[in-house]
Amino acid sequence: MSLAETLREALERGHRRRPELIGGDVLEMQEGGPIPAAVLVAVVERPRPGVILTLRPETMRKHPGQVSFPGGRIDPGDDGPVDAALREAEEEIGLPREAAEVIGLADRYRTITGFEVTPVVAIVPRDLALTPDPGEVADVFEAPLDYLLDPAHQLMRSAFWRGRERHYYEIDWEGRRIWGATAAMIVNLSRRLALEGDRL
Repeated sequence: MSLAETLREALERGHRRRPELIGGDVLEMQEGGPIPAAVLVAVVERPRPGVILTLRPETMRKHPGQVSFPGGRIDPGDDGPVDAALREAEEEIGLPREAAEVIGLADRYRTITGFEVTPVVAIVPRDLALTPDPGEVADVFEAPLDYLLDPAHQLMRSAFWRGRERHYYEIDWEGRRIWGATAAMIVNLSRRLALEGDRL
């Protein structure tokens, strides 16, 4: 069975289950409700599949220096979350939309800044020549999918912020700190996917 078939079936089986998911942590709400957004969970097809992640530049106004999936808000001209995620990935890291085989949608996540994010899971070929936009992306790297999905690597942390203790997930991959909304979406994906034998 191909990687695409394995993940598609695991996601379809997972949507028939009711795992305990992280719904989000909204503190800042814009008028009119949450802002729709989408990210691309691009799984690279190789013997040990990887996930493409980006490092945001320190100069960005929001979330500087954080690890994230390619993605952003859903624009009026986008045909839903899939179109938005593919467009953003093409703009941010030069990932051609025709190279992505969309598997399905994971669970929406509400961010602390008022976005409702839909993760779009897709398979992409290995060794794509990606060209990051330096204004939006400081670096692009891969982390192994099985490592990210392993609950042993999904560590619960806490910190005081705005006068209260807050809890969040953190995943460390070779010194890369993946935390906040990105880590939460990975945790949710790991709980949603119904992988047979817990193996890819």
